[in-house]
Parts: sequence; structure tokens; C-alpha cells
Amino acid sequence: MRMENKVVLVTASTRGIGAAIVEACAKEGAHVYMAARNLELAKQKAEELNQKGYQVSYVYNDASKKETYSSMVEEVVEKEGRIDVLINNFGTSNPQKDLDIKNTDYAEFIQTVDINLASVFLSCQAVIPHMEKNGGGSIVNISSIGGLVPDISQISYGTSKAAINYLTKLIAVQTARANIRCNAVLPGMTATDAVKENLSDNFKEFFLKHTPIKRMGTPEDIANTVLYFASDDSAYTTGQIVDVSGGFGLATPIYGDMILMKDKR
Repeated sequence: MRMENKVVLVTASTRGIGAAIVEACAKEGAHVYMAARNLELAKQKAEELNQKGYQVSYVYNDASKKETYSSMVEEVVEKEGRIDVLINNFGTSNPQKDLDIKNTDYAEFIQTVDINLASVFLSCQAVIPHMEKNGGGSIVNISSIGGLVPDISQISYGTSKAAINYLTKLIAVQTARANIRCNAVLPGMTATDAVKENLSDNFKEFFLKHTPIKRMGTPEDIANTVLYFASDDSAYTTGQIVDVSGGFGLATPIYGDMILMKDKR
């Protein structure tokens, strides 16, 4: 019960990685608040988890309505008196419009960067004063391997995630003396519904060719790393940018071709 009696707030938490994080923290004894735009779905998910004996509630947050970042924090604090852990899981892009430097519209670029950065900046800005009053806390930002390894497309998404990586370090430095930790987890290709719906089989096959652990990650793989940073197991760890990507980007750039040649022998 590593999270016993802790109050946890998770954004974008009704499906995929967010849902796995909610369940992982709840299993460890936390009272988890699911921040979501679709409250009916959040209510359904919370009820399912509560039937398992967990403590899960929900609160409204819509990334397109920036005022809801402060309102979700205030609502949880009003009900619980504190927030011990904030997990910023929201992130978005439009693969059909988020292309390379020559073909991405500037307005589209700014819109993606703005909404992704705001999801971290505004929620942290709202929660940090409460964590300071309560003697500390943990913030975990869900970034992406795309924020470390440049791609031939998705320039907006990659830029926003790279900025979140740096913002994570800045927050860690600026809040450490208040006993607040801030770390980031960077998923690689993860088997969520969004990945299955938006990425072609050819792309997934090509991506995995360059992943030493030759499989997609699971939402639970990501949640387990988040749980480490959320819990007191990482009490002396802050400002870390940890990729959970099966080793993608770690090997020589010709890794995939070399493996293919070796397999053909």
C-alpha cells in the first residue's frame, strides 16, 4: 500500500495510460480523482473501480477550457483538504496536420504547443501553493519519447513534449525546497486505443524494428513507472526525465537494418 492515504489527481484519465495510472494508484491505497471532460464516462469508470474496493472519484477538466485546471484543483482541495500527487497525463496532436517544418500551418503548430504546455503549466501553478501548505508533494508529467528523439513529422507535438521535459526540470528546481518533487515519464509506442486507431500497421512495424525490446508498451508499463515517482519510493528523486520506450532511440541509428540482416542469416 505505497500510496495509502494519499490524494491523487490524474488528468485525461478515463482511458489508455491515464486509466491505468488511476487503477495502479488506487490499488496501492490512494484516493484517486479522475479529471475528465466526459463526466458520465468518468463516473462509470469510477464506479467500476470502487466496486473492486478502491477509492476513486471524478472531477471536471476540459483542456480547451483553461480555467478548469484551477477549478479542478480547488474542487479536490475543498473536498479532501489537500492534493499529495498531481499526474499530468493530457497530450494531443493531429497527425494529419502536424507534419514537418515545411508543411505544418503555424496556427496549428501554436495551438498544439499551447494546449499541451498549458495542461502542465496551469495545473502545476494551481496545485503547488496547496502542496507548499501541506509540506510537499509529487508531480509527474507524462511526456513522450518524441520529446527526446526528433521525428520527420509531428513537429508541434515533439516540440511541446520537449518543452514539457525542460519545464519538469525547472519546476523541480524551483519547488524542491518546499519538498515538492517533479519528474517526467516518457512513453514510447504504447498499445492504447489512440495508437491502434491513428497509426498504420506499417508504421507500427517499422517503429518496432528500431525498438530493442520488440513490442509495444502497455499502459500498465507506463503506470508502474509513474507509481514509483508518485510514491515515497522516489522521495529523493526529482527533475528526472525517464523514457519507458523499450530502448527506442538508444541504439545505433542503423540498429533496425542490422537486426533485419542478422535475422535473415
